[in-house]
Amino acid sequence: MSRYFDYLYIFATLGFTVYGQLILKWRIAQFGPLPAELVDKLKFLLGLLFDPAIFSGFAAAFLASLAWMAAMTKFDLSHAYPFMSLNFVVVLLLSGWLLSEPMTMQKSLGVGLIVLGTVVAARG
Repeated sequence: MSRYFDYLYIFATLGFTVYGQLILKWRIAQFGPLPAELVDKLKFLLGLLFDPAIFSGFAAAFLASLAWMAAMTKFDLSHAYPFMSLNFVVVLLLSGWLLSEPMTMQKSLGVGLIVLGTVVAARG
């Protein structure tokens, strides 16, 4: 039973990573496009850096790193790392639902292949 709890480290890594990606995209989209001039670019990027929601995305990345380090104490890398490919699946699905990004047949096929590969790699 405790082995199943060890997987929480992997899934925490996934959750924090997905959250970070989605929150960054959502907030950056609200800020608009990157300006052309260098000084304006720097102001723009500093504004992004100090945005609380974007900062929470960076914090999530840090927490994902801590969870991954914990996972590495429980699993071989060759077993745990294929689960990271599920980030593609979850980000694609949630970006379609939450951010109204297009879900094409090619993306769906690619995600299906990723899931199949993850299952094969995790069992091997």
